[in-house]
Amino acid sequence: MAGSRGRWLSGRLSVASILQPKAVAQAVFHPAWIPPSVDQSVERLKRVRVIAGAIAAFGVYTFVEGKFDFTEVLENMLTAAVVLLFITPLTVGVMLFVWRRTGRIRDLRGSLFNSLKLLLLFIGMVVGTVLLWQLSISLGGIALVALGLAAMWLTGFLMYGAVQLSGNFFGSAAVHRGLPPLLATVTTWLMAIPDLVTGDLHGLSFKMGIVFILGAPLTVSAIAVLEMNRLRRHHGIRLGAHPATLPPPRVYAPNPGFVPPQGNPYMPPGQPYAPPGHPYAPGNGTPYAPGNGAPYTQWPQNPHGQGPYGS
Repeated sequence: MAGSRGRWLSGRLSVASILQPKAVAQAVFHPAWIPPSVDQSVERLKRVRVIAGAIAAFGVYTFVEGKFDFTEVLENMLTAAVVLLFITPLTVGVMLFVWRRTGRIRDLRGSLFNSLKLLLLFIGMVVGTVLLWQLSISLGGIALVALGLAAMWLTGFLMYGAVQLSGNFFGSAAVHRGLPPLLATVTTWLMAIPDLVTGDLHGLSFKMGIVFILGAPLTVSAIAVLEMNRLRRHHGIRLGAHPATLPPPRVYAPNPGFVPPQGNPYMPPGQPYAPPGHPYAPGNGTPYAPGNGAPYTQWPQNPHGQGPYGS
């Protein structure tokens, strides 16, 4: 697992790229210390989980009602930030208590602090963006234009950042590859349960409200189960095992019958499969070329002359 040292940004940012929220978000919210995915199928499951998480965050009732309530979106952002601030460390703390039976927690401090810094950075950006929007709307006039442009850039930055963080879930994959699906499941359920308990169906009927409120967390949970099951079956990664006891990830192969390209790719053109110094390789000369002489001495002549068959 990655440690706490080394550079943070996953890519270099130029003056032109700073104006692009997507490039900045990818460099900041997917740091270089986050390990790459061990399986392309797991990566595809993460993308589906990101879409389901976005539905849970913004609420499908927005599309059902046919309107987009920006104020409610800001409130959902703050609610999600508060949930993440308390639930993520609590869930990780429970898993640390489980892992301490089979390994040392001290070995995970670097990755844990990196993940915590990423979480606090995102929450701070969410709170700052919401306050900037509220300030620009309250002031109006020229301030609305100036602050609104900055708030729009930050909103795009956070949206692209949320996509990155939904996959690695604040770099928790650097601690344990099973943490991102677990944290995504816990977070979506805790955001849906208050609506069920309070009966706040956001103007929908009871049946539609139940379906749409439970739809997102159930979808995220199902995808998370598939993700963890594939990690366990194909890579030996179990959520209850200490990260230090997990086997190293195996290299992903496109299919079981995959055969790598044959031959030496570094041979010069003409005879790609001939090893250096092969006597039959072009350019090295053949031992039977004219002028070199026969390699074997001829048998002596028949002292009795030619036979009836010319031998």
